[in-house]
Formats: sequence, C-alpha cells, structure tokens
Amino acid sequence: MTDEKTSDCIEIRAGWAERDYVSDLWRFRELFFFLAWRDIQARYKQTAIGVAWSLIKPIVTMIVFSVIFGRLARLPAGELPYPVLVFAALLPWQFFANALAATSESLLGNAQLITKVYFPRLIIPVSSVIVGLVDFLLSFLVFLCLLAWYAYLPPLRVCFMPLFLLLGFVNALGFGVWFAALNVRYRDFRHLIPFVIQIGLYISPVGFSSAVIPEEWRLLYCLNPMTGVIDGFRWCLQPQATLYWPGLCLATVAGLLVLVSGMTNFRRLERSFADEI
Repeated sequence: MTDEKTSDCIEIRAGWAERDYVSDLWRFRELFFFLAWRDIQARYKQTAIGVAWSLIKPIVTMIVFSVIFGRLARLPAGELPYPVLVFAALLPWQFFANALAATSESLLGNAQLITKVYFPRLIIPVSSVIVGLVDFLLSFLVFLCLLAWYAYLPPLRVCFMPLFLLLGFVNALGFGVWFAALNVRYRDFRHLIPFVIQIGLYISPVGFSSAVIPEEWRLLYCLNPMTGVIDGFRWCLQPQATLYWPGLCLATVAGLLVLVSGMTNFRRLERSFADEI
C-alpha cells in the first residue's frame, strides 16, 4: 500500500516537472473528451423536458427585452427586426454566461479526481467551456427558425460569425480560468459569479444596440470584451452595418489579456489545488 502511494506521488512530481505542458494536454486528450461528454450527459439527464431548458431561457429573455427596449423604449434596431437583434446578442452572451458559470465551479466539482491522480488541471475548465458550445448550437437552431419567421436572409458576411464565436470562447475561457482558480482558494467567489453574470447581462449591449452609447463613451464601453463579440454577431447579419473597429480591437486585446493572465495565474496556483480542495 505504501509503495502504491509512493508510486503515485512520484508520478505526480514527474508530471509537474514536465516542461512541455502542451504535450501533456495532448497526452490526456481522452480524459478531456470524457469529461466534456460526462458534463453534457449530466446537464440533461433526469430533466423533465431535456434540452428544452437550454432554449426556454433565451426565448423568454428575447421576448422580455423586445417588449421593454423595442416596444416601450423604442430603441433603434437598424436593419433587423428587434427580436432578431436581441437573439443575435443572446447567442454569444448565453454561451459566455453558461460557460463562465460551469467553468468557475469545475475544479470544485471534480475534487475527487484532482486529489487522486496527476493530469493537467487545465483540462477541466476547458472541457466545461466546450459544454457551453452545445447550448450555443441548440440556441442557434432556434435562431435560424426566428430568421425564417421574419423571412430575413442574412448577407454573405454571416460566414465571419465563427470568428466572433472564437473571440467569445477566448473571453469565456479567460474569465473562467480566473474564477475557477480563485474559487478553489476563496469559496466566496461561488456566490459572486451569479451576481457578475446578472450585472453583465445589463451592462452588455444585449437588449439594445451599442450604437445608442454616446460617442465619447463608446470606446470606454468596449472595455467589456463581450461588446465586441455581440457587435460582431450583429454586424454579420446586417449588409449595411459597419463595425466600430477601435472598439473591436480594444475588446479583442482586453479578451486576450484576460486569457493570458488567467492562464498564467491558473498555472501558478495549479500545484496547490489538490491541497486546497
């Protein structure tokens, strides 16, 4: 028994000493796919209406925002019907929010796995973000139905939408690894995440176009990395729209800085996760 424990410890130390972390991630790729598939199954298992839960929330949010901002406040929607304007923003926002919520709890939810064997801990939050992509794809099917309902044909620039989804992935993973690491050390953060997501929904241009922001404040507003993602999704749907390039560049840089700093902090704290969990 002692020899087995010693062997495990040697394996862990050897793993931590490896210089090429990327090759470690590739070596444990099967674990990555297993965790992602397990989380997808757990998300919909034993639910009364299954995947419909992923669709009800954005649909209800779209209706509420369309009534408040479109009918009552009469904010401009440009070339898009107001429900399409809102749903185009909800697609990346819901992906970001779901991925952030899942990622921030991912390490604590896999505590038994972390304390027993060595593997790159980064696999856990990344697999949680992948689960958010499943919800995104389901919501995107509803979005296609919404476009058909309004008989709205997107322009060819819609092909650029995956690039803005990639930027949303960067934001989700960047903020996710930050909160996942902090959540291990400071458990109060698990109560902060829902509040951050709720506030983020209202300060991001989800229910309205970012064009309503005064020009002198617009660049500062783009410090919110999701602003560039949401504006990009809407730009892909409007043939006459123009991108606010300074804001998009700023949002991209901000997202990359969050990702790099989050990864650096995660790697710095990674060795202590097993002890602190």
